[in-house]
Amino acid sequence: MAWNESGNGKNPWDRGRREGPPDLDRLLRDWQRRLNAFLRGRRGGGPVGAGPAAPGPLPWLLIGLLVAGWVLTGFYRVDDAERGVVLRFGKYVETTLPGLRWHIPWPFERVERVNTNEIVPFRQQFRMLTRDENIVEVDLSVQYRRADPVMYLFNVRDPDRTLEEVAESAIREVIGKNELDFVLTAGRSEIALQTEKLIQQTVDEYKAGLTVTKVNLQDANFPGQVQTAVQDAIKAREDRERLSFEAQKYANEILPLARGEAVRRQNDAEAYRARVVADAQGEASRFDQLLAEYEKAPAVTRRRLYLETMEDIYANSSKVIVDGGKDSNSLLYLPVEKLLEQRRSAAGAAAAPPRVPSAGPAPETAGSSTSRDDRRNRGAR
Repeated sequence: MAWNESGNGKNPWDRGRREGPPDLDRLLRDWQRRLNAFLRGRRGGGPVGAGPAAPGPLPWLLIGLLVAGWVLTGFYRVDDAERGVVLRFGKYVETTLPGLRWHIPWPFERVERVNTNEIVPFRQQFRMLTRDENIVEVDLSVQYRRADPVMYLFNVRDPDRTLEEVAESAIREVIGKNELDFVLTAGRSEIALQTEKLIQQTVDEYKAGLTVTKVNLQDANFPGQVQTAVQDAIKAREDRERLSFEAQKYANEILPLARGEAVRRQNDAEAYRARVVADAQGEASRFDQLLAEYEKAPAVTRRRLYLETMEDIYANSSKVIVDGGKDSNSLLYLPVEKLLEQRRSAAGAAAAPPRVPSAGPAPETAGSSTSRDDRRNRGAR
Protein backbone atom coordinates (compact mmCIF):
# COMPACT_ATOMS: atom_id res chain seq x y z
CA MET A 1 0.00 0.00 0.00
CA ALA A 2 1.31 3.44 -0.78
CA TRP A 3 2.19 5.84 1.86
CA ASN A 4 -0.52 8.23 0.90
CA GLU A 5 -3.30 5.64 0.75
CA SER A 6 -6.24 6.17 3.06
CA GLY A 7 -7.17 3.77 5.80
CA ASN A 8 -3.81 3.13 7.33
CA GLY A 9 -4.11 6.03 9.79
CA LYS A 10 -0.49 6.99 9.32
CA ASN A 11 0.90 10.10 7.81
CA PRO A 12 4.65 10.33 7.56
CA TRP A 13 4.43 14.11 7.66
CA ASP A 14 2.58 13.97 11.03
CA ARG A 15 5.14 11.65 12.74
CA GLY A 16 7.26 14.35 14.20
CA ARG A 17 4.22 16.31 15.37
CA ARG A 18 2.71 13.30 17.28
CA GLU A 19 5.96 12.06 18.93
CA GLY A 20 6.75 15.35 20.84
CA PRO A 21 7.77 15.73 24.56
CA PRO A 22 5.70 13.78 27.19
CA ASP A 23 2.73 15.40 28.92
CA LEU A 24 3.83 16.42 32.46
CA ASP A 25 0.32 16.70 33.79
CA ARG A 26 -0.40 13.16 32.73
CA LEU A 27 2.78 11.86 34.39
CA LEU A 28 1.98 13.70 37.60
CA ARG A 29 -1.51 12.20 37.67
CA ASP A 30 -0.06 8.73 37.12
CA TRP A 31 2.33 9.05 40.04
CA GLN A 32 -0.39 10.43 42.30
CA ARG A 33 -2.68 7.51 41.40
CA ARG A 34 0.03 4.99 42.13
CA LEU A 35 0.82 6.61 45.53
CA ASN A 36 -2.81 6.58 46.54
CA ALA A 37 -3.06 2.95 45.53
CA PHE A 38 0.03 2.13 47.60
CA LEU A 39 -1.33 3.84 50.66
CA ARG A 40 -4.69 2.05 50.29
CA GLY A 41 -2.98 -1.29 49.97
CA ARG A 42 -4.08 -1.90 46.43
CA ARG A 43 -1.85 -3.36 43.77
CA GLY A 44 -1.64 -1.86 40.34
CA GLY A 45 -3.19 -3.71 37.42
CA GLY A 46 -6.25 -4.99 39.34
CA PRO A 47 -9.56 -5.44 37.68
CA VAL A 48 -11.58 -2.36 36.99
CA GLY A 49 -14.50 -1.93 39.28
CA ALA A 50 -13.02 -4.09 42.09
CA GLY A 51 -13.51 -2.77 45.68
CA PRO A 52 -10.66 -1.46 47.99
CA ALA A 53 -8.43 -4.16 49.42
CA ALA A 54 -7.66 -4.50 53.15
CA PRO A 55 -4.63 -2.48 54.30
CA GLY A 56 -1.44 -4.48 54.68
CA PRO A 57 1.24 -4.35 57.49
CA LEU A 58 3.56 -2.07 55.56
CA PRO A 59 1.83 1.26 56.37
CA TRP A 60 1.76 0.49 60.09
CA LEU A 61 5.39 -0.49 60.04
CA LEU A 62 6.26 2.78 58.37
CA ILE A 63 4.23 4.72 60.90
CA GLY A 64 5.96 2.87 63.77
CA LEU A 65 9.37 3.66 62.36
CA LEU A 66 8.49 7.31 62.08
CA VAL A 67 7.24 7.41 65.68
CA ALA A 68 10.34 5.57 66.93
CA GLY A 69 12.62 8.00 65.07
CA TRP A 70 10.75 10.95 66.54
CA VAL A 71 11.10 9.53 70.06
CA LEU A 72 14.82 8.91 69.57
CA THR A 73 15.37 12.58 68.69
CA GLY A 74 14.53 13.37 72.33
CA PHE A 75 17.78 11.87 73.61
CA TYR A 76 20.63 14.33 74.23
CA ARG A 77 23.95 14.33 76.05
CA VAL A 78 25.27 16.95 78.53
CA ASP A 79 29.04 17.22 78.97
CA ASP A 80 30.78 17.51 82.34
CA ALA A 81 31.31 21.27 81.99
CA GLU A 82 27.76 21.92 80.76
CA ARG A 83 24.26 22.20 82.15
CA GLY A 84 21.14 21.44 80.10
CA VAL A 85 18.18 23.83 80.33
CA VAL A 86 14.93 22.16 79.19
CA LEU A 87 12.29 24.46 77.67
CA ARG A 88 8.70 23.37 77.00
CA PHE A 89 7.05 25.65 74.46
CA GLY A 90 9.70 28.25 75.42
CA LYS A 91 9.07 28.01 79.18
CA TYR A 92 11.72 26.82 81.63
CA VAL A 93 11.10 23.32 82.97
CA GLU A 94 14.31 22.02 84.60
CA THR A 95 18.11 22.07 84.59
CA THR A 96 19.75 18.73 83.84
CA LEU A 97 23.16 17.54 85.03
CA PRO A 98 25.90 15.94 82.89
CA GLY A 99 25.05 12.60 81.29
CA LEU A 100 22.66 11.05 78.75
CA ARG A 101 19.17 12.60 79.09
CA TRP A 102 15.81 12.53 77.31
CA HIS A 103 13.12 15.15 76.76
CA ILE A 104 9.93 15.35 74.77
CA PRO A 105 11.07 15.87 71.19
CA TRP A 106 10.41 18.87 69.05
CA PRO A 107 8.12 20.76 68.73
CA PHE A 108 7.12 20.29 72.37
CA GLU A 109 10.46 20.70 74.15
CA ARG A 110 14.00 21.79 73.33
CA VAL A 111 17.28 21.91 75.28
CA GLU A 112 19.80 24.75 75.62
CA ARG A 113 23.29 23.66 76.71
CA VAL A 114 25.35 26.22 78.69
CA ASN A 115 29.03 25.71 79.57
CA THR A 116 29.34 26.81 83.20
CA ASN A 117 33.07 26.07 83.64
CA GLU A 118 34.49 27.77 80.57
CA ILE A 119 36.50 30.94 81.26
CA VAL A 120 35.58 33.47 78.59
CA PRO A 121 38.03 36.37 78.10
CA PHE A 122 37.60 39.65 76.29
CA ARG A 123 39.78 42.72 75.95
CA GLN A 124 38.87 46.38 75.47
CA GLN A 125 40.72 49.66 74.97
CA PHE A 126 39.36 52.98 76.16
CA ARG A 127 40.42 56.62 76.19
CA MET A 128 39.16 58.53 79.20
CA LEU A 129 39.79 61.41 81.61
CA THR A 130 41.31 61.18 85.07
CA ARG A 131 40.29 63.23 88.07
CA ASP A 132 42.96 65.86 87.33
CA GLU A 133 41.62 66.17 83.74
CA ASN A 134 44.37 64.27 81.94
CA ILE A 135 43.73 61.91 79.03
CA VAL A 136 44.85 58.32 79.44
CA GLU A 137 44.48 55.21 77.29
CA VAL A 138 43.60 52.04 79.20
CA ASP A 139 43.86 48.43 77.99
CA LEU A 140 41.45 46.33 80.07
CA SER A 141 41.25 42.52 80.14
CA VAL A 142 38.28 40.73 81.76
CA GLN A 143 37.70 37.01 82.35
CA TYR A 144 34.33 35.58 83.35
CA ARG A 145 32.23 32.40 83.33
CA ARG A 146 28.53 31.60 83.01
CA ALA A 147 27.80 30.49 86.55
CA ASP A 148 23.98 30.34 86.47
CA PRO A 149 22.60 29.00 83.15
CA VAL A 150 18.96 29.91 83.88
CA MET A 151 19.75 33.56 84.66
CA TYR A 152 22.12 33.66 81.72
CA LEU A 153 19.39 32.55 79.29
CA PHE A 154 16.31 34.40 80.57
CA ASN A 155 17.13 37.57 82.57
CA VAL A 156 19.23 39.54 80.05
CA ARG A 157 18.82 39.61 76.28
CA ASP A 158 22.58 39.51 75.50
CA PRO A 159 24.60 38.87 78.70
CA ASP A 160 28.01 38.84 77.02
CA ARG A 161 27.48 42.20 75.35
CA THR A 162 25.99 43.58 78.56
CA LEU A 163 29.10 42.54 80.48
CA GLU A 164 31.34 44.38 78.01
CA GLU A 165 29.31 47.57 78.43
CA VAL A 166 29.33 47.20 82.23
CA ALA A 167 33.13 46.77 82.17
CA GLU A 168 33.53 49.96 80.15
CA SER A 169 31.30 51.90 82.52
CA ALA A 170 33.12 50.54 85.60
CA ILE A 171 36.64 51.34 84.37
CA ARG A 172 35.57 54.87 83.41
CA GLU A 173 34.14 55.42 86.87
CA VAL A 174 37.24 54.12 88.67
CA ILE A 175 39.70 56.03 86.46
CA GLY A 176 37.66 59.21 86.85
CA LYS A 177 38.09 59.05 90.64
CA ASN A 178 41.91 58.81 90.57
CA GLU A 179 44.71 61.08 89.44
CA LEU A 180 47.05 60.43 86.54
CA ASP A 181 50.17 59.67 88.60
CA PHE A 182 48.31 57.05 90.61
CA VAL A 183 46.95 55.40 87.45
CA LEU A 184 50.34 55.23 85.71
CA THR A 185 52.50 54.14 88.65
CA ALA A 186 51.43 52.30 91.77
CA GLY A 187 47.66 52.22 91.34
CA ARG A 188 47.19 49.61 88.60
CA SER A 189 46.50 46.66 90.87
CA GLU A 190 44.19 48.66 93.11
CA ILE A 191 42.30 50.03 90.10
CA ALA A 192 41.88 46.50 88.74
CA LEU A 193 40.46 45.28 92.06
CA GLN A 194 38.04 48.20 92.30
CA THR A 195 36.91 47.64 88.71
CA GLU A 196 36.34 43.90 89.27
CA LYS A 197 34.28 44.61 92.38
CA LEU A 198 32.16 47.22 90.60
CA ILE A 199 31.58 44.97 87.55
CA GLN A 200 30.47 42.02 89.71
CA GLN A 201 28.19 44.24 91.75
CA THR A 202 26.47 45.61 88.62
CA VAL A 203 26.13 42.16 87.00
CA ASP A 204 24.58 40.79 90.17
CA GLU A 205 22.03 43.61 90.12
CA TYR A 206 21.12 42.67 86.54
CA LYS A 207 20.91 38.96 87.53
CA ALA A 208 22.80 38.02 84.39
CA GLY A 209 24.17 34.77 85.83
CA LEU A 210 27.82 35.75 85.19
CA THR A 211 30.79 35.58 87.57
CA VAL A 212 33.85 37.76 86.96
CA THR A 213 36.97 35.77 87.76
CA LYS A 214 39.77 38.20 86.86
CA VAL A 215 40.23 41.83 85.80
CA ASN A 216 43.66 43.02 84.64
CA LEU A 217 44.79 46.50 83.71
CA GLN A 218 47.18 45.49 80.94
CA ASP A 219 48.41 48.96 80.07
CA ALA A 220 47.73 52.59 80.95
CA ASN A 221 49.53 55.26 78.98
CA PHE A 222 49.16 58.61 77.30
CA PRO A 223 47.88 59.08 73.75
CA GLY A 224 50.57 59.01 71.09
CA GLN A 225 50.08 62.68 70.18
CA VAL A 226 51.35 63.90 73.57
CA GLN A 227 53.76 61.08 74.35
CA THR A 228 56.95 63.16 73.96
CA ALA A 229 55.76 66.04 76.12
CA VAL A 230 54.49 63.64 78.77
CA GLN A 231 57.79 61.78 78.88
CA ASP A 232 59.59 65.08 79.46
CA ALA A 233 57.20 65.93 82.27
CA ILE A 234 57.68 62.51 83.82
CA LYS A 235 61.46 62.86 83.62
CA ALA A 236 61.30 66.29 85.30
CA ARG A 237 59.12 64.87 88.05
CA GLU A 238 61.51 61.97 88.56
CA ASP A 239 64.47 64.36 88.73
CA ARG A 240 62.64 66.43 91.31
CA GLU A 241 61.94 63.38 93.42
CA ARG A 242 65.52 62.16 93.06
CA LEU A 243 66.99 65.51 94.13
CA SER A 244 64.54 65.68 97.00
CA PHE A 245 65.66 62.24 98.16
CA GLU A 246 69.30 63.22 97.87
CA ALA A 247 68.72 66.38 99.91
CA GLN A 248 66.85 64.39 102.51
CA LYS A 249 69.68 61.86 102.60
CA TYR A 250 72.27 64.63 103.05
CA ALA A 251 70.19 66.17 105.82
CA ASN A 252 69.84 62.79 107.52
CA GLU A 253 73.61 62.36 107.38
CA ILE A 254 74.75 65.87 108.38
CA LEU A 255 72.28 66.57 111.17
CA PRO A 256 73.32 63.64 113.39
CA LEU A 257 76.98 64.57 112.86
CA ALA A 258 76.31 68.18 113.78
CA ARG A 259 74.31 67.15 116.82
CA GLY A 260 77.07 64.73 117.87
CA GLU A 261 79.75 67.40 117.40
CA ALA A 262 77.72 69.86 119.45
CA VAL A 263 77.26 67.32 122.23
CA ARG A 264 80.99 66.46 122.14
CA ARG A 265 82.03 70.09 122.39
CA GLN A 266 79.58 70.69 125.17
CA ASN A 267 80.94 67.70 127.06
CA ASP A 268 84.52 68.92 126.47
CA ALA A 269 83.59 72.34 127.79
CA GLU A 270 81.95 70.79 130.85
CA ALA A 271 85.04 68.64 131.42
CA TYR A 272 87.37 71.62 130.98
CA ARG A 273 85.34 73.68 133.42
CA ALA A 274 85.32 70.86 135.95
CA ARG A 275 89.08 70.36 135.51
CA VAL A 276 89.87 74.06 135.90
CA VAL A 277 87.65 74.33 138.95
CA ALA A 278 89.19 71.23 140.46
CA ASP A 279 92.72 72.51 139.75
CA ALA A 280 91.89 75.87 141.28
CA GLN A 281 90.36 74.23 144.28
CA GLY A 282 93.40 71.95 144.60
CA GLU A 283 95.81 74.89 144.33
CA ALA A 284 93.84 76.82 146.91
CA SER A 285 93.82 73.84 149.24
CA ARG A 286 97.55 73.32 148.66
CA PHE A 287 98.23 76.97 149.36
CA ASP A 288 96.23 76.80 152.60
CA GLN A 289 98.20 73.75 153.71
CA LEU A 290 101.48 75.36 152.67
CA LEU A 291 100.59 78.52 154.55
CA ALA A 292 99.97 76.54 157.69
CA GLU A 293 103.38 74.85 157.36
CA TYR A 294 105.07 78.15 156.55
CA GLU A 295 103.66 79.75 159.68
CA LYS A 296 105.15 76.90 161.72
CA ALA A 297 108.67 76.92 160.13
CA PRO A 298 109.18 79.77 157.67
CA ALA A 299 112.88 79.20 156.88
CA VAL A 300 112.63 75.48 156.29
CA THR A 301 109.48 75.82 154.26
CA ARG A 302 110.95 78.58 152.15
CA ARG A 303 114.09 76.58 151.39
CA ARG A 304 112.05 73.48 150.54
CA LEU A 305 109.90 75.47 148.15
CA TYR A 306 112.98 76.86 146.49
CA LEU A 307 114.55 73.47 146.04
CA GLU A 308 111.34 71.97 144.61
CA THR A 309 111.03 74.86 142.20
CA MET A 310 114.58 74.53 140.99
CA GLU A 311 114.12 70.81 140.65
CA ASP A 312 111.16 71.37 138.39
CA ILE A 313 113.08 73.89 136.32
CA TYR A 314 116.19 71.75 135.93
CA ALA A 315 114.07 68.72 135.08
CA ASN A 316 113.09 70.37 131.79
CA SER A 317 116.60 71.66 130.93
CA SER A 318 119.48 69.66 129.46
CA LYS A 319 122.22 72.25 130.04
CA VAL A 320 123.05 74.27 133.18
CA ILE A 321 125.61 77.09 133.45
CA VAL A 322 126.50 78.30 136.94
CA ASP A 323 127.96 81.75 137.49
CA GLY A 324 130.62 81.88 140.23
CA GLY A 325 129.66 85.35 141.39
CA LYS A 326 130.79 88.91 140.91
CA ASP A 327 134.37 88.28 142.02
CA SER A 328 134.87 85.23 139.85
CA ASN A 329 135.10 85.26 136.08
CA SER A 330 134.75 81.50 135.67
CA LEU A 331 131.58 79.68 134.58
CA LEU A 332 130.65 76.18 135.63
CA TYR A 333 129.08 73.97 132.99
CA LEU A 334 127.02 70.98 134.12
CA PRO A 335 126.30 68.34 131.43
CA VAL A 336 122.88 67.46 132.70
CA GLU A 337 121.98 65.38 129.62
CA LYS A 338 124.95 63.14 130.31
CA LEU A 339 123.93 62.77 133.90
CA LEU A 340 120.39 61.84 132.82
CA GLU A 341 121.65 59.27 130.35
CA GLN A 342 123.84 57.71 133.03
CA ARG A 343 120.89 57.64 135.40
CA ARG A 344 118.73 55.92 132.79
CA SER A 345 121.46 53.39 132.04
CA ALA A 346 121.85 52.72 135.74
CA ALA A 347 118.13 52.18 136.08
CA GLY A 348 118.22 49.72 133.17
CA ALA A 349 121.10 47.82 134.72
CA ALA A 350 119.23 47.60 138.01
CA ALA A 351 116.28 46.11 136.22
CA ALA A 352 118.51 43.51 134.51
CA PRO A 353 119.08 40.04 136.12
CA PRO A 354 121.65 40.16 138.94
CA ARG A 355 125.16 39.08 138.14
CA VAL A 356 127.63 37.19 140.29
CA PRO A 357 129.59 39.82 142.28
CA SER A 358 133.29 39.97 141.63
CA ALA A 359 135.93 40.10 144.34
CA GLY A 360 136.84 43.47 145.72
CA PRO A 361 134.87 46.65 146.04
CA ALA A 362 133.33 48.08 142.94
CA PRO A 363 135.01 51.27 141.77
CA GLU A 364 133.03 54.42 141.85
CA THR A 365 131.83 55.64 138.52
CA ALA A 366 132.00 59.13 137.26
CA GLY A 367 128.22 59.35 137.43
CA SER A 368 128.11 58.50 141.14
CA SER A 369 130.85 60.95 142.01
CA THR A 370 129.16 63.63 139.98
CA SER A 371 125.88 62.96 141.76
CA ARG A 372 127.57 63.31 145.14
CA ASP A 373 129.18 66.56 144.03
CA ASP A 374 125.84 67.84 142.84
CA ARG A 375 124.19 67.03 146.15
CA ARG A 376 127.09 68.56 148.05
CA ASN A 377 126.91 71.81 146.09
CA ARG A 378 123.14 71.93 146.52
CA GLY A 379 123.52 71.45 150.26
CA ALA A 380 126.15 74.21 150.40
CA ARG A 381 123.75 76.65 148.95
